[in-house]
Amino acid sequence: MMRAVNTGIRCLIVFALAAFLLGESAAAATGAAASSDFTDHWVGFVCLAVFFFAYTLVICEETIHLKKSKPVMVAAGIIWALVAWAFTQAGDTETAHQAIKHNLLEFAELFLFLLAAMTYINSMDERGVFGSLRAWLVSRGFSFRAIFWITGGLAFVISPIADNLTTALLIATVVIAVGGTDHRFIAISCINIVVAANAGGAFSPFGDITTLMVWQKGLVAFQEFFVLFLPSLVNWIVPAAIMTLVLPGGKPPPLDEKAELLEGAWVMVGLFIVTIGLAVSAHNFLHLPPVIGMMSGLGLLKIYGYYLERRDHFFPAPSEDDIGQSGLMEGTLPDKRRTADRPPAFNVFKALQRAEWDTLMFFYGIILSVGGLGTLGYLALGSNLMYGDLGPTTANVLVGFLSAIVDNIPIMFAVLSVLPDMDHGQWLLVTLTAGVGGSMLSIGSAAGVAVMGQARGIYTFFTHLKWSWAIMLGYGASIWVHFLVNGDQFH
Repeated sequence: MMRAVNTGIRCLIVFALAAFLLGESAAAATGAAASSDFTDHWVGFVCLAVFFFAYTLVICEETIHLKKSKPVMVAAGIIWALVAWAFTQAGDTETAHQAIKHNLLEFAELFLFLLAAMTYINSMDERGVFGSLRAWLVSRGFSFRAIFWITGGLAFVISPIADNLTTALLIATVVIAVGGTDHRFIAISCINIVVAANAGGAFSPFGDITTLMVWQKGLVAFQEFFVLFLPSLVNWIVPAAIMTLVLPGGKPPPLDEKAELLEGAWVMVGLFIVTIGLAVSAHNFLHLPPVIGMMSGLGLLKIYGYYLERRDHFFPAPSEDDIGQSGLMEGTLPDKRRTADRPPAFNVFKALQRAEWDTLMFFYGIILSVGGLGTLGYLALGSNLMYGDLGPTTANVLVGFLSAIVDNIPIMFAVLSVLPDMDHGQWLLVTLTAGVGGSMLSIGSAAGVAVMGQARGIYTFFTHLKWSWAIMLGYGASIWVHFLVNGDQFH
């Protein structure tokens, strides 16, 4: 019943904002939008209807059990078929072709980058890196207050590397395990984790899809994202400090949980750090897309996976009747030469299979759908409405609220497609607001939606909504701090 109410609210919000969001549905094909305007054509209206219907199905995913990628992928095909037909009827056979190629290139860079990152995260998870962290946390016997701050802090510092969705899911398992039957503590801690994960992801290109898109667009350099650290920290600390006042006293009983780090775990962590360095270097020094560095790093992981798969060949175990020169040799043989206790062989392609394919295909549908709408001419409409009439500061603050209601990915893609004339401080501001704005509602970010599914019935839309006022205070405070500490970025 509660899920149905949540879904109904989301669907009503989308339909209520549909007219306003027409202006946000921009695309990368700026040349096409400038040369032709189909915003008053029946093709434009049909494409808008297709997009909003598909997005409503995405919002209703929990109720209708239809994967979010399916409706938007179909919508993308329909929209581009209509776009191509409209331009062909106008005697233009090239614009739609060039525009969709541009959008496909945008998606390809994002897709391959995320695929490499997801494969690394899944590989480290398979080797027990995250399981060991969880086992350590639940077995320490911390107080409720300490668990609240430790889990929030970990979500804040891990999400810049492992992305906010993965981090929120990982840390939420800790509070669910430790909280036991104390549903109030679990709910408040889940809110704290979602806010912290989104805030942590806002000051790193690896922390959120929106920051990644801004970095790949070349609007903000890798090191420049870190000036958002303090505003992001304030965004988390303010609501966390308020929620601390209602935490239960005492401590839960420690859980006896153990986890084993499998062979190669720390090597993979090191390779992931090297891969991040390759991506940054490719972008900053060679002026190549960051995805080149990520895919090169994925190649390193595959080579190391080959070693792990072939280690029995490289280091053959002795025969059963061979105990070495003396019985004293027993137990002294290096671990890598003993087969009895070895974990299952590592297969990098299994980690690749575990990538969030539905999410990746969802990005395809969203980018292509929004791109098609922009090619029809909604680019100019969105630019005039948001950044012409309202001004950049108001528009960028509004982006955060829209991200909470709809989703930050299509909103940010629209902004990047519009490419409004803004100074560096404003680009940092929209990066911040799009990254943390989704925390105001549980449905506003992938992290919130995922944790709702994980703590089903405990952490809900309305549980989060009760604390939205505190999260909004943090949102406003983070914007104020950004203007305060990064004032030199504005011109």
